[in-house]
Amino acid sequence: MSLQLILVLAAVFAAVGLAAAAIMSYSLALSTPEQREIRRLTHQRGNILEQVTLAHDVAPWVKRFQQIVPKSPKEMSNLRRRLSAAGYRDGSAAVLYGAAEMFMPFIAAGVAIYLLGWSRWYFGFLAAGVGFALPSIWLGRQTKLRQKQIRNGLPDALDLMIVCIEAGSGVDQAIVKTSDELDLPYPALAEELRLVSTEIRAGKPRLEAFRNFASRTKVPEVRSLVSMLIQTDRFGTSIAQALRTHADEVRTRRRQDAEERAAKIGVKLVFPLVFCLFPALYVAILGPAAITYVRVFVPEIVNK
Repeated sequence: MSLQLILVLAAVFAAVGLAAAAIMSYSLALSTPEQREIRRLTHQRGNILEQVTLAHDVAPWVKRFQQIVPKSPKEMSNLRRRLSAAGYRDGSAAVLYGAAEMFMPFIAAGVAIYLLGWSRWYFGFLAAGVGFALPSIWLGRQTKLRQKQIRNGLPDALDLMIVCIEAGSGVDQAIVKTSDELDLPYPALAEELRLVSTEIRAGKPRLEAFRNFASRTKVPEVRSLVSMLIQTDRFGTSIAQALRTHADEVRTRRRQDAEERAAKIGVKLVFPLVFCLFPALYVAILGPAAITYVRVFVPEIVNK
């Protein structure tokens, strides 16, 4: 091997090693706790500024489609509440949802008529009904997924709060620290805890902020947590012990729910077995016997 080739290979190896080291150093620098905190604060400030700007300066495309959003304040609050429970608090979410409810029936009906023809126009009405219900079904599914994530992360959040409180932190500081630590495994719960912390810093009482947390998420475990905190504040008992007891109750309830779902599997499997597996099994088992029976006892059918 010539000296020139050795130098070229060494240069390529050094370049690749330096590039890999630079990429690794950059990724590690972005994953430090300081950088994560800066990104979180920047994102939170951006959301607050976006909400304030949206209240005064609405985007042109939002103004164009504002007639889609329900005009009644009661309907608007219900729609905002449903979107907030699913995690969509942006002002344009209501406009997009209203547009989906308005245009999806026409799109679904047009696709059905295009595929099946005008002779089966009644399928267009059926597809329009399905298209109108699709946004509501999708929003309900997103809400259930978010509630499940909050329900699963609540015991871990309570454990972190207990550790922070027993280490000497206040309840408000424990909420902030818990929201920071749960940002990766349970982002929905971390976002809700940040909202609770923001409301407390804005001057709302802590119990009222937790009541808003329960009303936003509509999770039974959160409602029971708020009731427990009210009783703890009223009677002056230890909040760490109350949180530990509630965390154990939530874990027990979650295990019971898992056992209940496991017990229902046998009943739910009846219909797939009856309609999917048993017909094929009957054909495989009784098919040869039926063919033999026809050949032996009804030969005229075979001869035809």
